[in-house]
Amino acid sequence: MNTLNTLMRSPAPSVFGAVHLGYIVIETRRFAAWRRFGEEAIGMHHDALDTNAMRFRLDEQECRFLIQYGPAEDAVATGWHVDDHTTFEQIEARIRAHSVRAVQGTAEEAALRGVERLLRFPGPKGITQEIYTNPLKTAQPLRMRASGFVTGDAGMGHIALTSTKPTQLRGYFNTVFDARLTDYIDETISGVKLKIRFLRVNERHHSIAIAATRGLPLDPVRTRVQHLNIQAATLDDVATSYQRVRELGFEMALTVGQHTNDRELSYYARTPSGFEWEVGWNPITVDESTWQPTTHQGISVWGHTPVGQTVIDKLDQFRRGALSLTHAEDTVPALHGPRRR
Repeated sequence: MNTLNTLMRSPAPSVFGAVHLGYIVIETRRFAAWRRFGEEAIGMHHDALDTNAMRFRLDEQECRFLIQYGPAEDAVATGWHVDDHTTFEQIEARIRAHSVRAVQGTAEEAALRGVERLLRFPGPKGITQEIYTNPLKTAQPLRMRASGFVTGDAGMGHIALTSTKPTQLRGYFNTVFDARLTDYIDETISGVKLKIRFLRVNERHHSIAIAATRGLPLDPVRTRVQHLNIQAATLDDVATSYQRVRELGFEMALTVGQHTNDRELSYYARTPSGFEWEVGWNPITVDESTWQPTTHQGISVWGHTPVGQTVIDKLDQFRRGALSLTHAEDTVPALHGPRRR
């Protein structure tokens, strides 16, 4: 009878499509520079909270980026908006079923993030993963230099990570969010071969990108996150923010270009904390009925030329890569799931 019940038991429903990138928490001591970068250069709405926290808005949601005072100079948490309490509880059950500790966020943490409640649990590379159901919205008008940003059902953009264990990271996001592989990019930069995996959790081409060196388990990036992406509403918004970044003296990492896989036109600026910030426009969306993963050669159709990179910069990257060999990368092994390519 127990065997029959097991056979008849329906598989757990997928949460794919019910998960959306909602906010990012960044820790920094460079508050003045971050305010100028976010508000004046990128063009987001800024809200000062107190001496230890500020927020940036892209739309009516109270918080899209929470900037908190601290030493990390990095992204420290990723917030995922899930559609309803059933999905929230389903994801929580998955986490706990794998004996991974999940904790309810405090009322203060929820208020800072502009949500009613949240659940926090460990994520790859030490970036805490957070889920929430009801974002708080405000009627206060946006004060932005940009005309707008694209959020909605596809979420607000994507995060990109570098990893020495890309299959484990892919397994993590599949186990937790039923992430699907969209495609790969093979790229060679300064003689180093990279393979980049692009994962989606909804119709957005990707919400997570994972880059890894091929043949050598090196991670040349100091920060936990390699870059964050937001999607501008218009091509003019990309062009004018690019101009403001340069005029205000912030570093440009990559010039304007267009990607091979999602066709997004974008540029990459360097944030006050050192990781990169991509402002893009008009990426394709995925049609689940026809999409098949493929491999693209090179990240760009045109453009995306590195800016200001010297021989010393390249040597420093190799030095950081060598140092990464001495540190075990945190991948949350209990949530890897079955091995994937």
